[in-house]
Amino acid sequence: MRHINVPHNTNPDPEAIKPSRRKFLQSAAAAAAVTAAPLAHAQQPSTTSAPQPSAPETAAPLMPVKLTINGHAYEMQLEARTTLLDALREYASLTGTKKGCDRGQCGACTVIANGRRINSCLTLAVMHNGDTIVTVEGLANAQTLSLSPIQKAFIDHDAFQCGFCTPGQLCSAIALIDEFRAGDASAATADVRYRPPQLSDDEIRERMSGNICRCGAYPNIVAAVKTVAINKA
Repeated sequence: MRHINVPHNTNPDPEAIKPSRRKFLQSAAAAAAVTAAPLAHAQQPSTTSAPQPSAPETAAPLMPVKLTINGHAYEMQLEARTTLLDALREYASLTGTKKGCDRGQCGACTVIANGRRINSCLTLAVMHNGDTIVTVEGLANAQTLSLSPIQKAFIDHDAFQCGFCTPGQLCSAIALIDEFRAGDASAATADVRYRPPQLSDDEIRERMSGNICRCGAYPNIVAAVKTVAINKA
């Protein structure tokens, strides 16, 4: 019977099955190259030209506006969107008219346009081309350097505190008295077909309700307006 000699140590040599360090590094490098390939391809600059930024829009065209402000002629070149308030303050340099809410709610920007009081923040300057505008700077007598009756009454009755709303209050008061003398009624008038015999406190409050005084000088404002209205009646 034939015998086959089997070596006693049947385990393979660990060093023989262990991959070499060089093969491992080569495999790792190959795997990294395969993984990075799509990213490198995505990061390549595009051959198409990038969209060029659009040219800046040209400035809005200017329009000529002629105003007679406090007896003086003004010729301005304004954008159509410029409000009368900004035209007075920024272009005519008449900063007495105040910008309060800029929404027509406080009355600080009240001026008189062609004899009617308006909120200058709610109207465009181009809409008043050729109009006559009176601001607080035009109430006093420039020749005699004397205050107007309504300005004196506001001082005598202490009808202001901080004074921010005062320019609009003064212009509104002057127009109010003229409206009353012209026979205009108000929501407080008992019979709108007839002008009330005199301006009562309720009439003045109603007619001045569009002008807000945050300092709360309303009683004194009413007294000042009433004094001038009685003297002009």
